[in-house]
Formats: sequence, C-alpha cells, structure tokens
Amino acid sequence: MIEQQTSRLKLIPMSVADLAFFHAANTDEFISEHLWDGEAIPVSLSRDILETVARCFIDEGWGLWKIILRGENASIGYVGLWRFFEESQPQLLYAIHKQYTGHGYASEASAKVVDYSFRRLGYDYLIASMNVENTSSVRLCQRIGFKLQEERTIEGKPTYFYRLENDA
Repeated sequence: MIEQQTSRLKLIPMSVADLAFFHAANTDEFISEHLWDGEAIPVSLSRDILETVARCFIDEGWGLWKIILRGENASIGYVGLWRFFEESQPQLLYAIHKQYTGHGYASEASAKVVDYSFRRLGYDYLIASMNVENTSSVRLCQRIGFKLQEERTIEGKPTYFYRLENDA
C-alpha cells in the first residue's frame, strides 16, 4: 500500500482495521452533513466501503487514506479517490473533523492526492463534486486549481462538478 507524506501530514491507506475511526468520522455531524446529507449510515456500510477501498488499492492503486497530523499523531480525517455518480474514474474526496478545519490540512492532503493521481496513476484529469451549498469544498477546489465544469441536479440537489486538468 502507498503511504504518502507532506510536511505536516501522513496519509496512510485505510483498511477494515480502521473501521471504528472511519465509521465515527462518517457519523460525525459535521462530516455527515456534507458527505451523507446528514443521514446516519450503518456500520455495515462503513465496513463495505473499507472492504472496497482495500480491493481498489490492490487492483487499481487508489482508495482512501487516513490523514494523520505529524508530530501529534492525531487522525484528523480522510482523503482519497472514490467513485460517484457513474463517472468514468474516481473523484477526489475528503473529510476533515471540524476542529481541524481552517488550517489548510484538507487542501494539503487533497493536493497530495491530486499529485499522486497525476504522477502515479497517470490520470489526465480529476473531478470533484459537492453540493452547491458546500462553500468550503468549493473554496478548497478553487485553491488547488480546480475549475467549475458544470452544475447538475443529483438526487434533487444542485451539485457542482469541478475539474482539474493534468498539465504535466
């Protein structure tokens, strides 16, 4: 599995062994609001996702990484690639606990995944989608170079699709 690092963060590939952390993150009110539209997801879904993540890392070289704050060794969220809305390749995804927002950690972790996607996976582009009202994710995408591609209605909600081209 592919561990990654930045100056402040370690990104560790997630596995089923991370179930307690992953499920707690997904059911956290702040994270759930943006990723799950506030719905409480069952632990079985978190387990299924992590089982798929493990297969994706083995078969395709991508998945979700736990974000660990170096020095403090605190797990602050997760970042990675995941398939949404029947797109042809996985999209950028991140989830950061509220107390760690506003410090650039999500941007730093996301930029590392973008770099990995372009350099290691050879992607020509990446997509990131979010509900229109998720202004934090909009700003993050803009900060790391994504451009608004389109707005679609997904499951009755206006959703932005941002795209970043691999210019290398």
